[in-house]
Amino acid sequence: MSAHSSIEWTHATWNPVTGCTQVSPGCDHCYARTFAERFRGVAGHPYQQGFDLRLWEARLDAPTRWKRPRLIFVNSMSDLFHKDIPDHFIVQVFRTMAMLAPQHTYQVLTKRPSRLFNTPLVAQITQAIGPWPAHIWLGVSVENQASTWRVDKLRVTPAPVKFISAEPLLGPIQFNLDGIAWLIAGAESGHGARPMEEEWVRSLRDQATAAGCAFFYKQHAVRGRKLPVPVLDGKQWQQFPTEVPHA
Repeated sequence: MSAHSSIEWTHATWNPVTGCTQVSPGCDHCYARTFAERFRGVAGHPYQQGFDLRLWEARLDAPTRWKRPRLIFVNSMSDLFHKDIPDHFIVQVFRTMAMLAPQHTYQVLTKRPSRLFNTPLVAQITQAIGPWPAHIWLGVSVENQASTWRVDKLRVTPAPVKFISAEPLLGPIQFNLDGIAWLIAGAESGHGARPMEEEWVRSLRDQATAAGCAFFYKQHAVRGRKLPVPVLDGKQWQQFPTEVPHA
C-alpha cells in the first residue's frame, strides 16, 4: 500500500488484500508474487506469509486518510474477486470506496469477473452502497485472444466505467470494445519476460481509436528491461476515460 505509485496509469495503491493464485498464462511471471515471495519467513514483514492470501482489516479505511483526491489502484498485490475472499469483506471494500472516501477514483482490476456476473455478491454490493458509482472503475486483465471472455463478463457488470488491461500482452488480440471506456496495453518485463510485438500494440491503438475508447500505452520492454510510456508512431499514448484527479 502506497500513497504514491510507479505504475504509470495510477497515483496510489491500496491493498486491503494481499496474495493470490495463478489462473492463466498472464500470471506466469507475476510481479506481485515475485516481490512477495522474497520476504516469505521474514518475521514482522507485511509479506512474512509470502504470496499466500491475507485479508488486512486494518487497511480498510486507508483511503479515508488521503484527503487529496487521487487515482487509486485497488489490490495491486492481489485480486479483489479471488474465490477465497469472503463476500462480506468485498462489500466492506466497496463501502469504503463508495461512502467513506468518495473523493477518490478507484481502479479495480480482476482476472475473475465471473464473480460479478449475476451473483449474490452484486446484490450485496448494491444493497450496501446503492447503484454502482462512476468513481469506481472496473477492469479485466486480458493477455491473449483466449482470455477475451473476461471482457464479455465485464460488459454486463453494473460498473459505469469499464476498462481492459492488455498486460502482459502475449499475442495479437481482436476486441469487441462495445461499452469499454479504456484500453491499456503493455509488455511483460523482468526476468524471463516474454516478447511483445509493437504491431500488436498498434492494432489495439487502432481498435480503441475506431471505437472511441481511450488508449494508454503503458510500457514496452527490451530484454526484460522496462521502457515506460514508450512512443508509438511519434506519440506517447496516455489517454484516460474521464477527467481524473491530478497527481
